Amino acid sequence: MNLKIALLGGDGVGPEVLAQAVKCLQSVEVTFNHHFTYTAAIVGAHAIEKTGDSLPDSTLAICKNSDAILFGAIGSPKYDNDPSAKVRPEQGLLKLRKELGLFSNIRPVRVYQSLIDRSPLKKEIISGVDFIIYRELTGGIYFGEKKLSEDGTVASDLCEYSEKEISRITHLAFKAAKSRSGKLTLIDKANVLESSRLWRKVVTRISASYPEVALNFLFIDNAAMQMILNPSQFDVILTSNMFGDIISDEASVIGGSIGLLASASIGADKAMFEPIHGSYPQAAGKNIANPIASILSAAMLLEHFGLDEEAQAIHLAVENAINNKVVTPDLNPKSNFGTNYVGDYIANSIVDTDEFLNLNDENIGLGKSTII
Repeated sequence: MNLKIALLGGDGVGPEVLAQAVKCLQSVEVTFNHHFTYTAAIVGAHAIEKTGDSLPDSTLAICKNSDAILFGAIGSPKYDNDPSAKVRPEQGLLKLRKELGLFSNIRPVRVYQSLIDRSPLKKEIISGVDFIIYRELTGGIYFGEKKLSEDGTVASDLCEYSEKEISRITHLAFKAAKSRSGKLTLIDKANVLESSRLWRKVVTRISASYPEVALNFLFIDNAAMQMILNPSQFDVILTSNMFGDIISDEASVIGGSIGLLASASIGADKAMFEPIHGSYPQAAGKNIANPIASILSAAMLLEHFGLDEEAQAIHLAVENAINNKVVTPDLNPKSNFGTNYVGDYIANSIVDTDEFLNLNDENIGLGKSTII
């Protein structure tokens, strides 16, 4: 298969972890005889510094001319700490989602058995956790009308949703639940918010077309509590933009590190794949950022194009690295392995899995594997 992939490294550790995902895609090319063309472009704070725009027209054009986008991370303390800033890095990401029609954000949450001790939750609570969050991405309060009074003392943000916006992501979530364990949970605040009541009405109506899927409802406050008390109850979660943003970050700590979680943002024609972690600017250039979420995002890219065997090869290579403790310090404080080494290890494991399954454990522990 031939694919054109736009590479948007962004800010902080984004370019570093993205480079490791590209290594893995290149290994997939060699192993499975595919051809991927990569085109890099700037976005976020890096783009603001160069052009004054967080999403330059040239970057948007590259994305529109690509089959998929692989994204790093976005954000900078320079703008986070300046409430008066007129242009912000995050505006570029929001505009990109809107311009490309990326209405559905998909975030899998899975606990690796060999990392179960890294979670802040008890083993018996998180054992076997495996669910996926479908977050609406281009509507709601983030994109609604924003007002600030002339004297700067009163502000408002409009949360607005249409049946069309709710319907299109709801069908995707039900189809996912149908192929998994047959359970979908809608998270809303229908006891207070009119927009949530519309969500519940539309989702309930659509559920009739998927009789094999059990539909449940949770208010966002209860859902946040249940995510900690009993996360294994979830299979597919469906929710709005802001609630999805919050609940997915809460879910990210279950597995022990936010550096493990990938995501896909899907539209009718385009798709973008990115780790859910932020730009982690304090780690930029230090070779300590966890690349696994970015690498798993590349696996989601392959799955999106029906390359399931190739995606599975990446998943197996990641599990191999985790099981052999070839991980960054966020997963093992005693680890001497950096971002680049972990990326090389996983990429080379895709090329020659048998060889990596018989690695000398002593050399791995010392960081002296001769295969890299």
